[in-house]
Amino acid sequence: MSPGPGDIHTLTNARGSLARIATFGATLMELRVPDRDGRLGNVVLGLDDVAAYAAQNFFLGATCGRVGNRIRNARFALDGNSYHLEANDPPHHLHGGSRGWYRAVWTAEPVTSADGEAVALTHVSPDGDAGYPGTVEARVIYTLTKYDALRVEMSATTDRPTPINLVHHSYFNLAGAGTILDHALTIFGDAYTPGDPIVPTGAIEPVAGTPFDFGSPKRVLPDLDHNFVVRPATPGQMRAVARLADPRSGRTMTVVSDQPGLQVYAGKFLDGSTAGRGVVHARNSGICLETQAFPNAINLPDWRDQVVLRPGETYRHSTIYTFTVGT
Repeated sequence: MSPGPGDIHTLTNARGSLARIATFGATLMELRVPDRDGRLGNVVLGLDDVAAYAAQNFFLGATCGRVGNRIRNARFALDGNSYHLEANDPPHHLHGGSRGWYRAVWTAEPVTSADGEAVALTHVSPDGDAGYPGTVEARVIYTLTKYDALRVEMSATTDRPTPINLVHHSYFNLAGAGTILDHALTIFGDAYTPGDPIVPTGAIEPVAGTPFDFGSPKRVLPDLDHNFVVRPATPGQMRAVARLADPRSGRTMTVVSDQPGLQVYAGKFLDGSTAGRGVVHARNSGICLETQAFPNAINLPDWRDQVVLRPGETYRHSTIYTFTVGT
């Protein structure tokens, strides 16, 4: 029996900002923050009805797991055992498969935070779920702070070794409408992980001299769907990894995270088949800035430690989206 659509939890602050989170997929449905004139506007692509999320395949605002992004040829080996996954992005496995955690109904409860209103969502993924080993208990906490930042804290534990790479998949549009091609993007990193054509091979190449050099603000490229190696950090260290600015609204979003990678996806596969809050989700109508471990890390020895979780350990992944306005 398929789960129902679940509930919606609303977080607010004294400045009028608002975040709506659905238990279906631990999904961010709406995020309203002020523009330069103090007018509130929604800056993420979302749907009007929770049930509609089950009928789309764009991962709108969702929590993707057990492993976000792609696993080459939908298979991996771990501790001498081979595992075969669903090739839902043929021939590769993407975002946990067609019934990944973005389609699960999570359990929600309000939590106390000194920084602002918060909600915690939990999900238990059984051994063998989507072909992965081990029972995993996952938790996501959304906090809307007093100063218009959205904090997303993810954690997980397991009873058997398994790969974990949770990904938050909101599509941002700081203007609230139109495309994001006039947004200015800055990425705080000097390298990226090229693919053949899209799944990383294990190579790391400098962005200098390529179209992927966003070391200073540059307009978003329409075909972006690449993983960037953001500036190094010690495990658990938070640092700015990207900044997005919209000249029309005056809004700027700074992304702060503890993850080694940043998938930048400019919504090139959006095709107008979904809409919400009066906005049709056409090509390039939103951009994803997905903090993460490197895609396909489980199959690449130099990167594997980024994603392998073992009993007794706790996976942790924190990201803060901070909103400010200019003149």
